[in-house]
Amino acid sequence: MNINFEGKIALVTGAGKGIGRCIALRLSKLGAKVYAVNIGNWNNTRKVIEDVGKVDLLVNNAAIIRYKSVLETTEELIDEHFEVNVKAALNISQIVAKGIISRKGSGAIVNISSICGILTMPGCPVYGSSKAAIDMLTKSMALEFGPFKIRVNSCNPGAVLTPMNEKVFSTQDLKDSVTGRIPMGRFIGSLLNA
Repeated sequence: MNINFEGKIALVTGAGKGIGRCIALRLSKLGAKVYAVNIGNWNNTRKVIEDVGKVDLLVNNAAIIRYKSVLETTEELIDEHFEVNVKAALNISQIVAKGIISRKGSGAIVNISSICGILTMPGCPVYGSSKAAIDMLTKSMALEFGPFKIRVNSCNPGAVLTPMNEKVFSTQDLKDSVTGRIPMGRFIGSLLNA
């Protein structure tokens, strides 16, 4: 299969390392002009993306995970997860979709979710809830944007040994607690150098 993104503009959030970096590099190799975006303040993010101009493909990859039990969860922890993992994705998707619609073009949005949005994992109830929200947001955007020729999908990867997860799974016991639930008994792969 010949995949070619020549002439396409792609925007990838959280592209500094891990899955986002791999996606950005692959899109570039396939011919897309790739903009890597770090997200943060709602208005600043909107300004940066509006300055980019035409975007054909958006990958909402940026996310955080902080491990706390339900009993340890604070309001700040909830706000932090939903700000980055959900609110930023909606904000950026809104800007990109409006641009595609105004140009009467077509495009795609891919939301990087997580297996934690489907299956519960010990110690990350807030992260899992934010990823479940991304899954529902994906369905809502697909329904709303489909008539405007914008495809919206999500990807729910399992445990990938990214730099973020390497910090989280700092001991072999923690790694075993995750890989013990995976049929192949191992992480998807290592992106530590990615």
